[in-house]
Order: sequence, then structure tokens, then C-alpha cells
Amino acid sequence: MRNIHFRCLGKADRKFESPTKLVYYAYSPNFLNLRKILKSMGRSRSQTPQVYHNLEITDLASEGMGIARHEGMVVFVEQAVTGDVVDVQITRKKSGFRQGKVIHFHQRSALRVEPKCEHFGICGGCKWQVISYADQLKHKAKQVKDALTRIAKVPLPEIAPIHGSATEYYYRNKLEYTFSASRWLTEEEIGSKDEFSDRAALGFHIPGRFDKVLKINNCYLQPDPSNAMRLFVEKRAKELGISFFNLMEQTGVMRNLLLRNNSKGEWMVCLSVTDALPEVFTLLDDLKAAFPQIHALLYTINTKRNDTISDLDIFVHSGAGFIEEEMEGLRFRIGPKSFYQTNSEQAYELYKHTRAFAGITKDDVVYDLYTGTGTIALFVAGLAKKVVGVEYVPEAVADAKINAEVNGVENVSFFAGDMKDVLVEGFFETHGKPDVIITDPPRAGMHDDVTKRLIESGARRIVYVSCNPATQARDLILLDQAYTVVAVQPVDMFPQTTHVENIVVLDRKN
Repeated sequence: MRNIHFRCLGKADRKFESPTKLVYYAYSPNFLNLRKILKSMGRSRSQTPQVYHNLEITDLASEGMGIARHEGMVVFVEQAVTGDVVDVQITRKKSGFRQGKVIHFHQRSALRVEPKCEHFGICGGCKWQVISYADQLKHKAKQVKDALTRIAKVPLPEIAPIHGSATEYYYRNKLEYTFSASRWLTEEEIGSKDEFSDRAALGFHIPGRFDKVLKINNCYLQPDPSNAMRLFVEKRAKELGISFFNLMEQTGVMRNLLLRNNSKGEWMVCLSVTDALPEVFTLLDDLKAAFPQIHALLYTINTKRNDTISDLDIFVHSGAGFIEEEMEGLRFRIGPKSFYQTNSEQAYELYKHTRAFAGITKDDVVYDLYTGTGTIALFVAGLAKKVVGVEYVPEAVADAKINAEVNGVENVSFFAGDMKDVLVEGFFETHGKPDVIITDPPRAGMHDDVTKRLIESGARRIVYVSCNPATQARDLILLDQAYTVVAVQPVDMFPQTTHVENIVVLDRKN
């Protein structure tokens, strides 16, 4: 057989001269969208992938990709490291850049280290495992500096050295896994002769593929017994004959597994299923018996088309409905829906920097914006006359109020609502204009209207905590109308990843 014709999604017939590869992928378990597979794997001669040869990687981008240049065009290269010399197959073309993947190494960088994780390069969660932690910190510090100087372009003080994490692995206190009836197969598995009749698995989503899940054998992000719990649940569910969820067909019972832990070694497990079958309760009973450190064993029924549980009821199977984390004697109650920094040790360091930078006095009114469950608000309350926390998620505000009550902190109050709608003149008149504002928005940064409200508030100091230096820098452009940046402190919360936290301190002009 030399040629093959396919009619694809109503389009005209297309002719391919690699029938073996085409049929191989068409019958592979990862077959989902024939049009995409034909486009990427069965190209005609006129569609031959473009390859750039002998590119030198000169830097790393904030997304973790290497940066090279070809004929003046910026090329972002997946899994490349500064100092690599590579041939790159182009996978994406835009007017201002190209993106591609390495297909051949001419020279491997001296900065490269062996990735610790067997799933590196497929999972996508720890993109910088190929460089040392010291080099990761250098690039993260540079990422902060580049964002502030190239985007904000406002006068800056000397940026403080980045505060690195004492723990490079096993630092997360929360992981979420997804069940799949038809797991993703690696290229090695597809190339083998195994039939893989058992496709059910529990793991992480493949980057860019919401419907595909990679089976995880061992993850180095959360301490033991995280891996043991996950593997136990996967194995026992199969033994009990409980079906795994098929996202495309919306069938199956087992959907998601949430694991949370605290510094005292207590664990929370929340299982998401589509039906509370008797076998599900047998599984939960067996899990509790196997892992006595589980302090809160929970489940929820999710029959929606998405995996979110924020709008679902949570049921307690055994133990409490929460776990608690402690920080300087303060106790923070954490439920399955609660936001809490996922690196507890570094969260403490982040909050200490924030508190010190705030310069709070006993007569100050402090506003803590995007307060979440009130962690920062409660952490600084002992220094202030009054702390006002504002958060747009009502459930988080409910947790914040509980945390204040549990800790006997009476000079704090929490309010739920859209920040730009809450922070109006009437709110300031009722609760007092802020002397100090601490703001810790999501990755998207602050809405322009919120930034304007901060300027109108007249606060003498703003401490801006951000998990995205690029959007933080964008917001600084507006704040520059009334505030001057007086300090910058990067903090690394997520080793092995490209993410970095950054604190910027602004003082009122004049």
C-alpha cells in the first residue's frame, strides 16, 4: 500500500504518503481528533514541518522555554536551556515570534541537570527540573527585574536578593488529581507492542489537553504518604470495579481526588464522584483504615460537565470537615474549598516580609484586599488598630470569619464582593480610610477601577504581593500617578517551576 485517502470532517479528500504512520496513529489509543492528527503526523510534501538548524539558546523565558533567534525572529523552544545548541521543529508561527521543540542536540548546555521526575517533559508541571535550583533562582530574579523595568518603566530601587525556598521538593500542601477511563499514552508506550487493555488511571492533565490525563507513578511535590494514598485509591477503585470518568462521553463514577496536608502531618482527602455507590463508601472505609493520618475524609457528588467543586456540597465521611495550619500561634482552618498558600513554609516567609514592609503602627487602619481566608489580615492584626479584609469569594470570607473567631482576634472584619464595587467612598466613610493597604490579587492582577480606588483611598503605603510580576508591573504604571516604589522583594514559592512571587512596596508621593 503506497497511498491512502481520508475524508476528514466534511473537508475535501486529502492524500498522504505515510500510510503506516497515519494508520498507526489513527488506531492509537490517543486518537481523538483525526483532523489534528492528520495535520501533525500525516503531512503531504507541501506541509513538511519547518526546521531551524543550529540555534543557540541564549536565555530562558518566564514560561520556562528557551529563547533563541533565527534571522532576527525570536524563537521560543520547549525544554531547552541556556547554552544548548539545537535543531528546532517549528510548531507555532505568529507575526512576532516562532515556537518549537527540540529534535536534535548539537551541544547540551553545561547548566543542564538530570530531571528528578520520570514524568518530566510530559506532565508539564515542573518545567525547570533541568537546571539547578540556584540557576532557577537567578532566572526568577531576572524575570522580576525584566517585568518591572520593561513593562512598568517606573523609577525603581535596588531589587532585594530573591528569598529562595529551603525545600526544593515535597513542599506543596495541596495536589489535585483526575481520574480517566482512557489515559494518555507516552510515545514509548505507543511504539511498544503492548495493547494496554487497562486504560483507567489517576494522574495529572496533559498541558493543553483538558481531556487527557497522564498516569502518575511518583510525584515529588507533596510529602509522603501522598503518592501512597493516590496509588491506593487508584488500585482499590479498580479492585472494587468502580468505573473511571470519561470526560468526553461524560460517563463513569470516579472523577477527582484532592489531597491536602498540614505541617503537623494531618491529611485531608476529598473524593469527587458522580454517584455515591456502596463501593465508593467501601473504598473510603479502606482508605481510612490504611492511612490513620487522615484527619478529614470527605466526598462530593459532581454530575456537572466540569470538575470544579466550589459550588458543590461537601459531605464528611469520617473525621472533621477541615484541617488546621498554624503560624506564630495563629490557627487557620482549611477546608476543601479554602484558599491557602500551597507552600506553607514559604508562605510564612512571604507574610513576614509583607508585615515588615507594611510598617504598621498601633493607630493604623489596614485594608487587606483579596484576603482569601484572612491569613495576612490575621497575621498583621496584632500590630494595627483595625484590619478590614475584602474578598470576592463569599465562601472564603466565611472561612476568614471563622479563623478570626477561632483565634480570638476581634479587631478584624471581613466583607465579600467585587473589589471595585466594595471600595467606594461610602465604604471608606463607614470603616475608615486605610493608612496601609496590602493587596494580593490573582494572576490577572487588579482591575483598573480597583487601582483607581487605591489611589483615591489616600493610603500612605501600599504593599503589593503578586504571583505574576508581569501584571503587577502593568498595575504599577497606574499607581505611579500617586505612589513611588520604595522596595522590591522576590520570594520563590514554587521550586522547579517558572512561577515566582514578588512584593512591591509603594509610598504616597508628596
